[in-house]
Amino acid sequence: MAAKVRKNDTVQVLAGREKGKQGKVTRVLPKEERVVIDGVNIRKRHVKAKRPGEQAGIVEFPAPLHISNVALVCAKCGRPSRIGFRFLEDGSKVRYCKRCDEVIENG
Repeated sequence: MAAKVRKNDTVQVLAGREKGKQGKVTRVLPKEERVVIDGVNIRKRHVKAKRPGEQAGIVEFPAPLHISNVALVCAKCGRPSRIGFRFLEDGSKVRYCKRCDEVIENG
């Protein structure tokens, strides 16, 4: 299946506690159908020191969100929109915004 959301895309969260927040996709986990967004869905983990002299404490990290809960933000219209695929005259497959019908540049 072709990826509608890719690394370095700007997305907006559509559902859940983080609804309305925007961020850049840092990782895509296609088998789990999840994405990691920078600065969104921050979790805390208590980490024990592994070696003597190493710092223990609380580490914050972004947790994955389900891909159905995010929408790609179109660069032209600046709003979250659905994504479609089409073939150009040269035969290359590209993503396009279904809201403004503009081709989305592949990062």
